[in-house]
Amino acid sequence: MGALILDGDRILLVERGKEPLKGWWSLPGGVLECGETLAAGIQREVFEETGLVIEPVTVLEIFERIMLDAEGRAEYHYVLIDYICRVTGGTLNAADDVSRVEWIHRAALSQYKITEGTLPVIEKAFDFVAVPD
Repeated sequence: MGALILDGDRILLVERGKEPLKGWWSLPGGVLECGETLAAGIQREVFEETGLVIEPVTVLEIFERIMLDAEGRAEYHYVLIDYICRVTGGTLNAADDVSRVEWIHRAALSQYKITEGTLPVIEKAFDFVAVPD
C-alpha cells in the first residue's frame, strides 16, 4: 500500500533506508499485517514511517510489481494499492525503515531517484485533486 499525501503542489515522499530499494524515494506505505484492514494498514504504515496521522480518502491506483533477481527469477512480488490520503495530525519525522521524509514540489520530482511506476501515479494524483480554474 502507498499513501499519496498532497499539499498544494507538493507530495510527501520517503527515502527507503533498507533493502529492497534502499536509497530510492517512494510513497510512504508498506505491507498489511495479518487480520489488518486496508485502511488500518495504510494508517499504521504512514505513521510508522513519517509520524503523521492520516485518513485514507480514496483508492487511486492498483498495480502489480514483480522485481527479478540477477538470474531473472521473481524475488519480490507486490500488489500495490495507492490511496489519496489527508493528514489529520502528528509531527513529520523520518522513522522505521526510512532514512528521510520530505515534501517535494511537483516540479522537482525529476531530481529524485523515484521507484519504478511511482511517478505516473504521483502525476495522476496531482491531476485527480486539481481544482478547475
